Amino acid sequence: MSIPADTWGIPASQFWLRGRRPERTVDYDAATGMWNVYGYPEIQHVLSDPRTFSSDTTRLMPAKVAERTSALSEGSLLQMDPPEHTKLRKLVSHAFTPKVVADLAPRIADLANELLDDVGDRMEMVEDLAYPLPVIVIAELLGVPGSDRHLFKKWVDALLQRDQQFSLVDESDEQVQQVEEAIAQVKHLTDYLGEHAAERRRAPREDLLTKLVQAEVDGHRLSDTEVVNFANILLLAGHITTTMLLGNTVLCLDTHPRQRDAVRADRSLVPSAIEESLRFFSPFAVLGRVTQREVEVGGQTIPQDQMLMLWIAAANRDPRQFADPDVFDVTRDPNPQIAFGRGIHFCVGAPLARLEGKVALNILLDRFPHLRTDPDEGPTFLPAPTTTGVRKLPLLLTPSA
Repeated sequence: MSIPADTWGIPASQFWLRGRRPERTVDYDAATGMWNVYGYPEIQHVLSDPRTFSSDTTRLMPAKVAERTSALSEGSLLQMDPPEHTKLRKLVSHAFTPKVVADLAPRIADLANELLDDVGDRMEMVEDLAYPLPVIVIAELLGVPGSDRHLFKKWVDALLQRDQQFSLVDESDEQVQQVEEAIAQVKHLTDYLGEHAAERRRAPREDLLTKLVQAEVDGHRLSDTEVVNFANILLLAGHITTTMLLGNTVLCLDTHPRQRDAVRADRSLVPSAIEESLRFFSPFAVLGRVTQREVEVGGQTIPQDQMLMLWIAAANRDPRQFADPDVFDVTRDPNPQIAFGRGIHFCVGAPLARLEGKVALNILLDRFPHLRTDPDEGPTFLPAPTTTGVRKLPLLLTPSA
C-alpha cells in the first residue's frame, strides 16, 4: 500500500513514497553536477568505506558558497573524516551510552505526561508533543534552557521550509542568496550557543557543553567555533529526527488501522513499529559523500572528486532488500533500515531517539485509546525534498460520533 503522497503535498521528487522505482540505482544529474545513488547495497558499500568516500563535501561547493559556509564546517562531525572524526566523536559518545540513555527514560516519561496534561479533546502532534519533548531532552543534556525551545523552533523551521534543490554547477546570485538566508538562521543558533559556551568557560557545570569547552584533542582545546558547531549539530540532530519520527509513526499507524490495532494489543511491537516507520518514512532522505579516487558504484565508473547524493529513503524501499517495500508492516523482521545511516557516521543519538519514540508512543496509546487523525484537517508535510516529516498533524482524542 502506497501512501497518499500527492494528497498530503509531499514533494514530487520523493518518488519512492509513490511506489515508483528509479530506472538506474546510480545516475548522474547534469543539472546539479551530482551522482544520485538510490540502491540499498550501493549505499551500504559507500557508507562502509570512508577512505574512498569522504564526508567532507564542502570542498566541492561553488566558490561563492564555500566562502560563505566555511565557518560552519569547522568542528562539524557531519563533515569530518578519520582520524579527526574518530577523536571528536569520542568526546560525546559517553553521553549516549546504553546506560546513560536508559537512565533518561523516567525523565522522558515525566516530560511527555506533563506536555500531554495540557491537551483537551484534540491536539496538534508536533506542537504539543513531537517537537517539545526531544528538544527539551537534548537541551537539558547540553545544558541550555529547554524553555528557549520557541527560539530553536523559529530558527530551525526557517531552515526546513526551504524547498530548493542545491546545485554544484549553479553560480547564480539566486543560489548564493538562498545559502545566505540559510546561514542567517544557523547564525542565530550558533550565536546563542556561543554565549552559553563562553559562560561555561567562566563557570563550568555538569553538562555536555561544559565537557566540550574543557575537552582536549591531541593536547589542544577545541576552538570557540569548533565547540559551537559541535553543539549546534547535537542540538539540531538531537531533536529534529525524533520530532519527525514521532509524528510519522503516529501517522503511519493511523493510516494502517490493522497495524495500529496490533500495536495497541501487543506493546512489544512498539519498537518494531518505530523501526518500520523509520524505513517507511525516513526522516532525513539523503546523505552526501565525495569520491577520493575513481571508483565503481552500481556498475557506474565515478571519477575522483565527485559528489554522491545517497538517497537512504529510497534505499529503504529497495525491493532487493525489503520484501513488499511499499507495505507498512510492524512485524517486519529483519528490518535493516538505514534511516540513521551506517558505518562510522551512524547517528550517535539513535538510541536516544528510539527511546524517546518508544516512551512517547506507549504513553499516547495508554492515555488516548481513541487517538486518530482529524478527517477534516489532514497532515501537512515539510516541503524540503531532503526530509520526510509532518509539520502539522492534528489529532482527535475522543470517540468518534
